[in-house]
Amino acid sequence: MNKRVKVVFLDRDGVINAKAPEGDYIKSWKEFHFLPGVINAIRLLNDNNYRAIIITNQRGIARHLMTMQDLHVIHSSMEDVLQRYGAHIDGIYVCPHEKGTCHCRKPDIGLFLQAEQEFPVDKSKSWMVGDSESDIEAGRNYGIRTIAVANPIPLADEQFPNLLSAAYFIVNG
Repeated sequence: MNKRVKVVFLDRDGVINAKAPEGDYIKSWKEFHFLPGVINAIRLLNDNNYRAIIITNQRGIARHLMTMQDLHVIHSSMEDVLQRYGAHIDGIYVCPHEKGTCHCRKPDIGLFLQAEQEFPVDKSKSWMVGDSESDIEAGRNYGIRTIAVANPIPLADEQFPNLLSAAYFIVNG
């Protein structure tokens, strides 16, 4: 039996990096910009034995505005920067589908279930951090506590202005 692990599931756009303008998508590494404090937040989670796992809807792929290869370049570049600063992401799970065509797109829990195949999640010690109602609904549907960052979301268990303050709250419990 695998030991259960503490996980912080992170949405990407709006939590880790600045969002694209409404109706647009982050399609290349040059469009990806870390939000302030994110690298320190991820390192703080890493240092306190939390698995940092990104679960992200990337509908730009379904809309043929980018490819899975474009997304791979963005994520590997992001991981390279994190690694240079002593931080890392343990896993990245992506829904590339259009709304209503799959069970992995948040607020469904398919991405959580994919992550669970590799990381046996201790739901009592795990969190979902997001900036949208679908992120918070997904965490609730999966049965873990939720944190809204950047935008107040009434459904969330906790609210913080950014990932760094959320990470301090999580590790100090």
